[in-house]
Parts: sequence; C-alpha cells; structure tokens
Amino acid sequence: MPATLHRPRVAALEMLGDLHPLVAQLGAVEGLVTLQGATESLQVRQINDRAALRDFLREYRDRILCPLELPAIRQAYDHAGRNEVRELIARDRELSATPLLQNFAAASRRVGASQLQQLRPLRDQRVVQRYLAAIEKGEAHGWHTLIYGLTLSIYSLPLRQGLYGYAHQSIEGFLQAAARGLKLSGAETQDLFDEHTGGLPATVEQLLRPVG
Repeated sequence: MPATLHRPRVAALEMLGDLHPLVAQLGAVEGLVTLQGATESLQVRQINDRAALRDFLREYRDRILCPLELPAIRQAYDHAGRNEVRELIARDRELSATPLLQNFAAASRRVGASQLQQLRPLRDQRVVQRYLAAIEKGEAHGWHTLIYGLTLSIYSLPLRQGLYGYAHQSIEGFLQAAARGLKLSGAETQDLFDEHTGGLPATVEQLLRPVG
C-alpha cells in the first residue's frame, strides 16, 4: 500500500461523524424540515413533535437516502475502482440536476469539501486529483455522497460496510439533533432508529448485486 495510504483506514471513515448536509445546513433540530408535499422539492415546515419527526425520517429514507444517496455512493465506488473520472463527473452533474437535492446542494458541497481534504494529499490517485480539479474549475459540484463512495474505494473499505455506515449515521444524526428539542427518551429514539433502518438490508443487498 502506498505510504500516502498508510494513515489508518479508520481515518477514511471519520466522515461518518459529519452531520448529514440537511442537519449541517440547518444547524439544529428547530431547523429540520419535512419532506412532504411536492414531489420534486423539499417543503419547509418545522418539526415540532414525534409524529412530524417520524414523517421526516420516512420521507428522507424513501425519497432521498435509498433512491438517490446510496446508489450514488455505489456508483462513485465503482467509478473510482475503474478510474472512470468522466463517468464520475457525469454522475455528479446528474445529481446537480435532481430537483429534490437542490435545497441542500450548498450544504452537501461544504460537507463534501471537508471530506475531500482527507483525499487531497493522495497525489498518486488519478481519479481523486482529476475529480478535485473538476470541482475547483466549477465543472463538478462535489456531492458528499460521491466523495464518500470515492473514499471507500480509495481506502479499499468494504462497500457493504460503507453503505450501512452512511445510512445508519445519517438517520442517527437526525435523531440526535431532534432528541433534546423533542424530549425523546432513549427508548423512543431507539424505536425510531429501528423503525427506519429495518428495511435497509434488502436495499443494500439490492445495490450490491452485480450490474449487468
């Protein structure tokens, strides 16, 4: 393994501690928004009770996490493994054209930029440097999900572990942001976590199937 990759692979997973851009953008539970309403845009409404939080988590999981974010991580992982920089940039542009993601595009870019700093020193990694150059030229956005998938690939971390880690950390992040303001007990928080992660194994296994 090149010297530049000797820093413990756990360092690549430090980004799991980053707040999801929806939380990072809004800063606290009082800013969390519902995702109900129009099909192609986020509808802003304060989450002020457990029922609203449950709706938020369900909508996030069903409209953003499973259909958009996890596939983006898988695709970035595959493109990085095959040194497919043009395909990675094309996927970046597709995400940028997805209406549902526009409300937190700036926050995603800030989180992604923070994650990307961990990869910048890897001068021998062509896909990293070319993607970074495209972002700096304004030719790519730098979506945090793509950079996450890229990092998993560069550090040879298991994709399955990475997909579960991202999904669990995102949902846990929302719950942690909400728990104090909504005065949720530990048991209530755990119940909500279990409820909204229970279907993830089937989703992840579907994503891991070889692409024909």
